[in-house]
Amino acid sequence: MNIISWNVNGLRAIHKKGSWTDIVAKNPNILCLQETKAEAVQLPEDVRNLNGYFSYFSHSKTRKGYSGVAVYTKEKPIKVEEGMGIKDMDQEGRLLVLYLKDFVLLNCYFPNGGGGPERLKYKLEFYDNFLKVRYPFLKRT
Repeated sequence: MNIISWNVNGLRAIHKKGSWTDIVAKNPNILCLQETKAEAVQLPEDVRNLNGYFSYFSHSKTRKGYSGVAVYTKEKPIKVEEGMGIKDMDQEGRLLVLYLKDFVLLNCYFPNGGGGPERLKYKLEFYDNFLKVRYPFLKRT
């Protein structure tokens, strides 16, 4: 299985520059993108509905053109979840969870804590909640 994960720093930008065609030509089974900076409705049709793939998107609900993740998969998931189920942690569109036949795929774009004390606090809370919700058997030290 070929899985590609890429922080694109803007999905519309890589499409305009031609990098979208290059990554699609690699023909991965699964393509995970982070920092998409777009809602699905803002994407060109060939990006939103990539031929041969099931496409899933999560975008920021609070700031346009910010964060966001996407997953393209050739295998139809059994179930797809957006976010952790914690409203304060799910507003920035940072997590998609796909339940596939043989495994669970998490595509997560973790927050940067470099924007001052408030963002660092958010980042640490995000990590704590991510571990608690997704991996309760792990403890942060």
